[in-house]
Amino acid sequence: MANLKQIRKHIASVQNTGKITKAMKMVAVSKLRKSQAAVVATRPYVNELINVIEHLVAKADGGQHPLLRNPEVKKRAVLIVVSGDKGLCGAYNHNIVKSAKKFVAERSGNHDLIRLIFVGRKAYEAMRHVEGDNIEKQLVEGGWDRSASEVALEISKGLCEAFTENQLDEVYVLYTVFKSAIAQSVVLDGVLPLQSIITNCDADGNPLFSAEEKAQLDDTSYIYEPSNHEILDILLPRAVAIHVQRSLLEGLASENGARMTAMDNAARNATEMIGRLTLQFNRARQAAITTELNEVVSGAEAL
Repeated sequence: MANLKQIRKHIASVQNTGKITKAMKMVAVSKLRKSQAAVVATRPYVNELINVIEHLVAKADGGQHPLLRNPEVKKRAVLIVVSGDKGLCGAYNHNIVKSAKKFVAERSGNHDLIRLIFVGRKAYEAMRHVEGDNIEKQLVEGGWDRSASEVALEISKGLCEAFTENQLDEVYVLYTVFKSAIAQSVVLDGVLPLQSIITNCDADGNPLFSAEEKAQLDDTSYIYEPSNHEILDILLPRAVAIHVQRSLLEGLASENGARMTAMDNAARNATEMIGRLTLQFNRARQAAITTELNEVVSGAEAL
């Protein structure tokens, strides 16, 4: 009978776990709809912003702008790591941490400074003990408690100022691109110098201009009001901010998709485990009843 009590207790425990995972799945589904809509709405804006800047830089000698400088020797790097604050989302956080550690390992020997900026506590907690005299770590407080635009503006403003003052040589962002609820991929994108963004391609890697459009661009005269440098002063920091913002939105959608998939699998596994435990319970109960009947029969025959 003790065995039956243990199985019954195990079934109840798995049922409670299944209820929790189902609830978490539904919450993730709701959040995924919102974050996916934000990602889809941001992508066209990023493409058009890059399009405008590409036109401007191509015709306005934008290479003189400090945010477009491309240092020959790059010894000071910044990596923005986008992860989650919570777990229970499959391998989402693990893949980000693995890629971040690889980035640090590849550059720690030949860089004077590696600065890690974490948006999300999971990656920060996993890498807070990474040692190195040239490694700095910073956690953006309340990263996911604030809007992505606010966090992106805060991060990009400081990085643009440091890059303009020659305190940094290169800036990267490590995040997960959202493809679907079951498909995400970790991506390392260059943020600064801005030539890493403005490469005649849109945010999806597709060419911005055809050969005919390039020829037409070369033959077109533009009048800039105010001056082209003032326009670049406004657009280039905005391009950095929107690139970081898009990375945050992609990461958030990927996290919600990964959590929805993980909780769906957990709920399905709980249902299967309950079925196996119920079968085991019925067999054990049948065995116990059979044993009692045998004891009754044996006792009657003995009398």
